[in-house]
Amino acid sequence: MTADNLATVLTTTDMLEIDGLHAFDFELSEQKLQITAMDGRAEKRWTFSLEQVEQATFDQTLQSWTLTGDSGEHRLICMSAITGNNNEEDDEHDDA
Repeated sequence: MTADNLATVLTTTDMLEIDGLHAFDFELSEQKLQITAMDGRAEKRWTFSLEQVEQATFDQTLQSWTLTGDSGEHRLICMSAITGNNNEEDDEHDDA
């Protein structure tokens, strides 16, 4: 995976992993990136300025982004949802 910048990658991302926590709830606006994740029963939130997002660096070895915010350095993995096709799962359907 090669990436130009984190903001570009986020436009095609369906889920994030930040510091080992999965986050479905994230939004990149014109002002900031806001991420919300659950850690057990506790809700955790991160907010990064657009400047911080633009300065994120991609680690080719770990296939993740290093993003430095006001609370320190965070590791971010961008994931896209897997779309299904009907090629291999047709065996389960009857054509009666």
